[in-house]
Amino acid sequence: MQPIDSRAHTIIRDMREEDRDAVIGILTSSDPWKRLGFTATDWLRIFAPVPAGRDTFILDVEGTVLGIAIVRRKFLFGDYLELLGIAPSATGRGLGSSLLSHIESLTFARGPNLFACVSDFNDAARAFYRKQGYKEIGPMPNFLIPGYAEILLRKTAGPARKN
Repeated sequence: MQPIDSRAHTIIRDMREEDRDAVIGILTSSDPWKRLGFTATDWLRIFAPVPAGRDTFILDVEGTVLGIAIVRRKFLFGDYLELLGIAPSATGRGLGSSLLSHIESLTFARGPNLFACVSDFNDAARAFYRKQGYKEIGPMPNFLIPGYAEILLRKTAGPARKN
């Protein structure tokens, strides 16, 4: 557990099974997931059990789950952020930045790159990642739904090899 705001008793910790309903509630009420057609049934398949072989983090504010992140290690000389979500009622408070910063500190201790994807229609997420120093690498058209692209993002601490 890592405290991120002692005033609000905010911690980042590993996800537990008892967090599942709160996480599914966050994701089913959030864009882009609603627009992409993800349902509670889809999320239940992903989170029952808690994803194996991934780092799955919860952002907990005063005992309430307000954020989720899933990281796949060892992706292109770094890690891949598979999912980052903040409860719609908690956006704009810096919680997403805090959760992402935590993930970056772990990733960059292991390797020089952190990758993520964002839907091309998700202007708020694109702006968020841009503000955090991510560069858009390129689109993957028709990746999740027809007519839209997922854009691969990268933040780097430098090349994989330093000759």
